[in-house]
Amino acid sequence: MTLPTTFVLAQAAPGAAANGGISMIIMMVVLFGLMYFMMIRPQMKRQKEHRQLVSSLAKGDEVVTNGGIAGRVDDVGETFITVEIAPNVKIKLQKSAVQQVLPKGTLKSS
Repeated sequence: MTLPTTFVLAQAAPGAAANGGISMIIMMVVLFGLMYFMMIRPQMKRQKEHRQLVSSLAKGDEVVTNGGIAGRVDDVGETFITVEIAPNVKIKLQKSAVQQVLPKGTLKSS
């Protein structure tokens, strides 16, 4: 005894394609909005803070560089600064290499 073979074909309703396209667009917009507020906006804020920090550097500020070198600013130029890291030992750095400005007197206490 052999069983008859039957095929069932399913078709989508005609209006389903239009609804799927709209929901995909809405999902993409929401995804971009989340990405903007979670990644792009905080990064722009950090860049703005770093630009302000670099532009406000002055002689006598105690700084830490990206490489971890701590010292006192001896001279400020347009794009470079001179940092004294030990008595009579000075190095020249790009302003953008400054990571953090320390409170006054931090280097003497350590």
